[in-house]
Amino acid sequence: MSSFLTGTVKRLSLLYRILVMLATSALIIIIFPHTQHGTHYDYKVGAVWRGADLEAPYDFAVIKSSDEVRDEQEAERQKAILYYRVDSTAHEVALSRLESGRWQLTSGEARRMKRQMDSIYRIGLMEEPEGVGDMAGHDIVLLEGNIGSVHRSREYISLDDLEAGLLRDSILVPNLVVDAARTQLELDSRLSQVAYSSQMVMAGDHIISKGEEVSEEKAQIIKSLEAENERRFSDHYSLWGQMAGQMLLAVIAFVALYMFLKNTRHEILDDNRKVTMVMLTMVMMSGVVALMTRVNADWVLLAPMCLVPILMRVFFDMRAALYIHLTLVIILANLVPNSFEFIFYQLITGIMSIIAVRDLERRSQFFVLSGVIFASYSFIYTAGVLSQDTNLLSLNADRYLIFFLNAILTLLAYPLIYLFEKLFGMTTNLTLMELSSTNNPALRYLSQKAPGTFQHSMQVANISEDLVSELGGNALLAKVGALYHDIGKTKNPFYFTENQTSGFNPHGELDYAESARIITSHVTDGLALARKYHLPAEVQDFIRTHHGTTYTGYFYAKELERHPDGDFDVTQFRYPGPRPYSRETAVVMIVDTVEAACRSMKQHTKEATDKMIDNLVDGKVKAGQLDNCALTYGDIARIRKILKERMMSIYHVRVEYPTVKKEVK
Repeated sequence: MSSFLTGTVKRLSLLYRILVMLATSALIIIIFPHTQHGTHYDYKVGAVWRGADLEAPYDFAVIKSSDEVRDEQEAERQKAILYYRVDSTAHEVALSRLESGRWQLTSGEARRMKRQMDSIYRIGLMEEPEGVGDMAGHDIVLLEGNIGSVHRSREYISLDDLEAGLLRDSILVPNLVVDAARTQLELDSRLSQVAYSSQMVMAGDHIISKGEEVSEEKAQIIKSLEAENERRFSDHYSLWGQMAGQMLLAVIAFVALYMFLKNTRHEILDDNRKVTMVMLTMVMMSGVVALMTRVNADWVLLAPMCLVPILMRVFFDMRAALYIHLTLVIILANLVPNSFEFIFYQLITGIMSIIAVRDLERRSQFFVLSGVIFASYSFIYTAGVLSQDTNLLSLNADRYLIFFLNAILTLLAYPLIYLFEKLFGMTTNLTLMELSSTNNPALRYLSQKAPGTFQHSMQVANISEDLVSELGGNALLAKVGALYHDIGKTKNPFYFTENQTSGFNPHGELDYAESARIITSHVTDGLALARKYHLPAEVQDFIRTHHGTTYTGYFYAKELERHPDGDFDVTQFRYPGPRPYSRETAVVMIVDTVEAACRSMKQHTKEATDKMIDNLVDGKVKAGQLDNCALTYGDIARIRKILKERMMSIYHVRVEYPTVKKEVK
């Protein structure tokens, strides 16, 4: 039955991880905008073509540049024939205007204007059409009924040919009026003859070679190929098909991450809290990137992508942080514009942030980390511009502003770390540093109620930190765990020898079973205090495991003397456990036992100390207390060696100073 339940729990846990990864993939794909676009190329005029040799995949026309099309359209406008009709009433209207304004003129001025006006109308005053450019050089067709005669525009007078004044601005009315409909038909006909393509590129034709400079002509051909890609893509575009493909790519990336964690970091994969935290972090950052993409594609680099590797490094290790960051970058690169640029920026900057956050123990390090991120982005951008344009004149100051804001947003890592610690019940080095302070309420209480235990815990903490640092592991966690491992002794401090200062031993009034119960209960009492002071689960593990499932040596031995046949309840003399299941908790168990034993020795000779340590360590190994942890025989040998050196340095035999009988003045 037990094996069935265990198997069911494992299967449900596996199903949960699979569903969470699938849900994460789907959410990332859904929140991003989906646009119809074919294959695009990363290039710039004057820069070097960094891709492979490019050949035409199919026939396509090379589109003319907008300047070329505009010049050709202007040329056609200059050639357009303009259609006019004669307005026979224009002369009479002008005479009427002249008569109505005679009060402003002298009789001589009026006669002179009338002569000029008659001369102008004999030649013909033209109305100027819109959208045909300069009138000079245009052929015009003068329509009289359905009959037209071809003339040159220079044969007639336009208002621009006349000097400004009353005659031009207030009196004259053009008698040659544009036939707008026919003129527009003529103009449209000519503009429609302007070709938007200059040549055809046939399938298989070579376009550009790797390392070749991208000229204006080459750039126009590549742009034309992109336009053809876009057209062909739009012809058979399917939103569901695109999303299915993107979803499959995301799933493949998550499968690779799953296999990595399963083979190298299974402790992350086996903890659903950690899996949920990783997926939530990836979805949150994807949402920020998607928002920037929707607002402005140029703002993609404003998203603080480095938050992901920073958070993962704080909670896990460098390798796990790198793989998780790499997975997210690969997934998002398929959804954002300028994929190559995005990958290069985020991969390099992510690696730098992981290295910078290696030993994050102080708040000031977050500002250094922001500086590293800003410098990384800036150097990459500057180097990219220099490699493309071979000079720095093309640098855009707005890019540096985006990088600066990105670095500022990275400071959100500090509150996010605290939030994730509380939300997922995990512990980081920042919290451990706070707990290692002797001003912590729990440690102050320990130092007041059980000063001997406090000194013992400080000694165990320092030695454990050194050992784990030497063996490899979380030395800070070992130190903090050792500081709190005996806080349960504050309930009955005088029942433990290190706190007995008067020479009175309260165990003399109790039977061995009762004494053993009080001694072993300091584990459960310690857990109750740990919950009261809200100590993290990782620290509580040291309280549970620092005695494993061993016996209270002294009282158990005394009870055996009274009952050699073993006819008594041995569970009363055994600690509740469990056994240590990490190298940190195992080291604290060994150091706790050795330090307490060496402290109680009468003579601290090297031979006696070495023998004591060997016996104690061998006893833990033979009792199976180290079977569940990650210590190897080589690690245990190094622990023996270091402990022997440390114990001798702490409890070495001191020189007995002679008594001074008379003081020299």
